[in-house]
Amino acid sequence: MDGLRGALAAYVMLGHMLPFTNLPAAFIAPFSHGEAGVDLFFALSGLVLVNSLERFDYAFWPFMAARARRLLPVYYIVLAASIVLLMLGNPLTALPWVGTGGQHIWEAAPPAQLAWHITAHILLLQGIIPQGVLAYAYVTLLGPAWSLSTEWQFYALMGALAPRRLGWFALGLLALSAAYHLGPPALMGQFSRAFLPDAAAFFALGLASAAWLRGEGWVPFALCLAGAGALGLTQGTEKALVPLAWAFALAAQRQSWGKILECRFLQYLGAISYPLYLVNEPVGRALAMLIGPFAHDDPRLFTLLWLIPAILVSLGAASLLHHGVEARIMRTRKKNYPRVIVRPVQQ
Repeated sequence: MDGLRGALAAYVMLGHMLPFTNLPAAFIAPFSHGEAGVDLFFALSGLVLVNSLERFDYAFWPFMAARARRLLPVYYIVLAASIVLLMLGNPLTALPWVGTGGQHIWEAAPPAQLAWHITAHILLLQGIIPQGVLAYAYVTLLGPAWSLSTEWQFYALMGALAPRRLGWFALGLLALSAAYHLGPPALMGQFSRAFLPDAAAFFALGLASAAWLRGEGWVPFALCLAGAGALGLTQGTEKALVPLAWAFALAAQRQSWGKILECRFLQYLGAISYPLYLVNEPVGRALAMLIGPFAHDDPRLFTLLWLIPAILVSLGAASLLHHGVEARIMRTRKKNYPRVIVRPVQQ
């Protein structure tokens, strides 16, 4: 699964970068489903988070404090850099060929009520604030962090309820997602994709997978797989394909062709996937601000000068954040808390 995490992080990174290039649309289009990649990240979280809960004996505050130590240092560093870059200017002015896809990735200017947006991001509340209260709060300062807010909501729910029967809890999450998506359209209109009920079916899929792997039965997994796929059909083809991609990833764990996910490169990408996911957007923006004026409105020249450096610098920055911040915190945590291993399927 570390290899899968690395592949997903690389996919999302390319999805954030290719819209700013002049590469053929046929090449860019396959990388335009970044949200589906994030949905797979959510399923991964559902699969592994129960280990953290068990490590802290289902105690809410120790569990949430450990999650904060794990996620917030890297997040705050990248968030601060992103805010500074947002204040420095709009790189899109030098990239007139960029369409709406790119304009939705990089904000043109700091939002109104900036202090409130910063506060929401610091507290990871940007995903639960209604649009009418603080418009587009979930993507105004650091776009990729919308999913981190969703994850934080999931952590809080898991920590507060401390479910012992994972399969039943997964079915409850699936029901929550169904009620949200099939309920009054006005309700969905008030919230963003970062609101937990929007993605609850994918967390449910991961939890049901953990229950199955622990020998708690396959029925919740089958129901969550079918339910998430059915809900996906109401939102678009890519959402409907996420459960199938997840089932494919699980099957890869037991098949020889799944060994590709164990290659060193993907395993390393998996190790740095969290900082890579966060940092690639501000790195791309920073390099565009430096390179864009020298491209003289030439998309081919900009693509040649910008794309490869943006990928390499993103990988380098993610590696520095992982080894300099993330890994140090993880080593400290491992000294204090024993590792809990998911029990295998009972034969």
